[in-house]
This record gives sequence, structure tokens and C-alpha cells, in this order.
Amino acid sequence: DSFDRSMEEILEKCRDAVSRGATEVCIQGGIHPAKDHRHYQEILLTIKREFPDLHIHAYSPEEIDWGHRKSGMTLADYLVWLRDAGLGTIPGTAAEILDDEVRKVLSPNKIRRDRWIEIITTAHRVGFRTTATLMYGHLEEPRHVAEHLLLLREIQKQTGGFTEFVPLGFIHELNRLYQKMDARPGSTMAEDLRLVAVARLALRPWITSVQVSWVKMGPKLAQMGLLGGANDFGGTLMEESISRESGSSHGENLPAEEIRRLVREVGRIPVERDTSYRILRRFDDPSLDPQSLEPATHRDLHGPERWRGERAPHEPPRVGAR
Repeated sequence: DSFDRSMEEILEKCRDAVSRGATEVCIQGGIHPAKDHRHYQEILLTIKREFPDLHIHAYSPEEIDWGHRKSGMTLADYLVWLRDAGLGTIPGTAAEILDDEVRKVLSPNKIRRDRWIEIITTAHRVGFRTTATLMYGHLEEPRHVAEHLLLLREIQKQTGGFTEFVPLGFIHELNRLYQKMDARPGSTMAEDLRLVAVARLALRPWITSVQVSWVKMGPKLAQMGLLGGANDFGGTLMEESISRESGSSHGENLPAEEIRRLVREVGRIPVERDTSYRILRRFDDPSLDPQSLEPATHRDLHGPERWRGERAPHEPPRVGAR
């Protein structure tokens, strides 16, 4: 199902997040056929008017491609235009596997490999930092994973713009790619841990942070990832609809005190960072930890009942997940 959110609904979620100590809001969505580049600018300006200090991490390369093509600007100018409106950093999602033969089956309606590279490297060139991702456990072969990692390393050598690498296991349970195509039912535990370890070796010293996704792996397996090459447990989150809609059952919110406990259980010292990996606080002594905040409320997680199932004329259904 598809849905749209009003600006007031977006602000409501920002208010809820800020009241619970959030320093960043992450915004990603599908491609709305009736919206253009001005819609993306309006979201940024609306948030920044009320929350000038809130970091906005937003818009996948897929969304940037759509807005750029609607804007009539050069890609560099369009990215600077978004930055001037308040965009802070960009998620390096929509990458899936950066091999067009796989992408033609996995995500036939998404941007191709070279366009993803163009958007990411241009973003780095005009001053943006981005994440780097890889989705595995579906149609790929080991060589596709290796080529993807080596490509990310080469980009980082040239630009230095990636903040971290985030391997994302395919969530298959409710995903049409698994239900309708010959995709694997996600990754195994061994694959999850092996990819974390291989990424640490393959990307060093260029990308120094490897993040585990507790919302996809589960907290216990994410702990094991910290012992096998990862150094980042990810965020507390408050609403994570992508994994949930695909069938993940690990939740959408993990309080900071629970993350600190999980990190300490495996002999590590928890450290709070910001989006750009500046260290905000170290938590060497558990007795000095800040007071707990209550978990985020779960309001309207599926979106309002409007714009459901509508597509642009002649647009085929989109397959795959980000």
C-alpha cells in the first residue's frame, strides 16, 4: 500500500522525536507521480523553520534522481539547492546490488548503477556526506557482493564522502520479490556475520565505520557483529517502516539505555555520535548514564488512508525494497 503524509504530520513526527532527544530525522519515501522537486524543498524548509538545529538526513539517490529530472537544473545545482533549503546528509540507499544485470530483475524501475554512482559522487563533490549500503540475501551471487564492496572502496578513495557502510539483509516474509520471483528467503546468520567481517577487511582504511542493522538482524546477532568487524550499532530509531512492511519483527525503537547495555555486554564502551561521526558522549561508567526516556509512541505507522495504490499512468508496480 502507498500513502502520503501532510506537512503537519511530518512536523508532528519531528516534534515527537525532538521531545525524546533525537538529533536527526531521516526521511525517505517512494516516488509520488504528482510531486516534483519543489515538494522535496518544501519538506526541508518546513522542518527547518520549526527545528533549525535538527539534522535532516534525507532523500535516496532514487528520490534525488526524480527531483533532479523535474527541476531543469544541473545535478550539482539541484543538490546545492536542496542543501540551501536544509538538507544535511544523504542516505546511500537505493543501491541494492550495484550490478545492472541483478538490478534489472531486483529493481527494474529504479535507477541504474551508473546513475547511482553519478548522484553519490556529485553529492560528495558539492560537500555532502552520504552513507553506503548493500542489500543482500536475494538474487545476488558472492561475486556481486565483492564487486559492490570494491566499487564503494574506489568511490571512497576518490571522494572521501562516505561516513559508514551499512549491510542490509533482505527481509523476505512480506516482500513481493520473494513471493513472486525466485529470490532467496533472506540471508543466513553466517552470511550476516561473514559480510560484516569481509566489509571491515575490504573497505579499510578508506571506510572506517561498519554498522550493523539491529532492526534487520535482531539485537543479539547485531551484538555478534560488533565482535566480528562492526563498530556501530546504529540508532535508537523511532519508526522504521521499510523493514516492518517487509516482515521484520525486531521492532522499530530501541531505547538508548538498551543499546548501551547490549554494547557493554560484549565488552565494548558505548559512545554517542552525531550523523557525521563527531563524538558527543562516552559512557564509561554505567552509574553516570542519563535518565531513561520513555519509548516513542507508535502513531499512524501505516499512514493515512489516502493515495493508496495509485500509480503514475503506465507505471508498472515497483519491485524490491530499500
